[in-house]
Amino acid sequence: MKMKSEDKLYRDLQRHLDKQTLGFPETKSGSDIDLLQQLFTPAQAEVAMMLTYRYESIGQIQKRAIKAGKSIEETKHLLDQAAEKGVIGFQEKDGERRYRNIPYVIGILENVIHTATPEFISAHLKYSEDGLFWRDYLKTKIPQMRTIPIQKSITPRHHIGTYDAIKNLIETTDGPIVVIECACRSGAEKRGEPCKRTTRKETCLHFRDMAKFLLEKAKVGRQISKEEALHILQKNQEEGLVLQPANSQAPEAICSCCGCCCAPLKTHKVIPNPLSHWATNFHAEVNPEICTGCGLCEERCQAAAMKLDEDKKTATVDLTHCLGCGLCVEACAAEAIELHRNAMEVIPPRTTEEMTEVIMTGKS
Repeated sequence: MKMKSEDKLYRDLQRHLDKQTLGFPETKSGSDIDLLQQLFTPAQAEVAMMLTYRYESIGQIQKRAIKAGKSIEETKHLLDQAAEKGVIGFQEKDGERRYRNIPYVIGILENVIHTATPEFISAHLKYSEDGLFWRDYLKTKIPQMRTIPIQKSITPRHHIGTYDAIKNLIETTDGPIVVIECACRSGAEKRGEPCKRTTRKETCLHFRDMAKFLLEKAKVGRQISKEEALHILQKNQEEGLVLQPANSQAPEAICSCCGCCCAPLKTHKVIPNPLSHWATNFHAEVNPEICTGCGLCEERCQAAAMKLDEDKKTATVDLTHCLGCGLCVEACAAEAIELHRNAMEVIPPRTTEEMTEVIMTGKS
């Protein structure tokens, strides 16, 4: 009876999380339930179902807690416990604690991968292999992440927006900056598949509420200065990683991604017309009269967009896959590749909260 009761609890949690921003779809294999059991204790699952995708105070959650037969004190304790574990979001504002559900990616996975057990890794891989989460990840009205060009690929003529300038994103952030190990690379290494682009793991940056949460609750990562953040990003660009901040003008995260470990980029490379699920303002163009056909751009590209035409001995760009990251521009010794602005500029939402609301509007 207990087992059946727990199965129902985790099924209820799965359905609850599936209604949030990026969803948590049910799988035929049961991998969704296996993964949730690795993440939430039964008591934590109960309080997680009291939350929504918006931050709420204990006062706002109180009625749901009472309905579930839990005292405010017990609810607060369990919420803090789940926040410290990294499976729900936490924020302290105006002296008041606030909680919310967070997506599996980017969110829960990044918080828990650093202390992951073999059982969790196995459950995560099975859920990922079932593919339904990544299907839903790509179906949102706007994407959770976007791509911006590396600095060396940008010239003054591009008139780049502040939200597409990596240095500006760092210099204008307020509050702590936290660097953490890349969840994708950490997971790949634990599977015996180390990254082909870099041996460094501390490549992902977090800001604002997310940085405070990582420091104060999840106890993940370390606080760094703006100077060290810029240095890390410079190294990321030199090693050929794609700059992907969260899709807002004041992002809470900047990921630096590779095509061998990063799940969204791996998916991007194999699906047709992936740019319909991506946000970017640039694309690459090759001047065939200058191109020497060296193939460095194809080697450098993390999105399967650059191809070497063996007959013409020149590089070509697949515009259905090009992210406009600029890695090929920086790699081209002949200076045969340039970034060009897309015909329609994509302006990201102002804040993470606005981005979340747009995603939920499209979901409903």
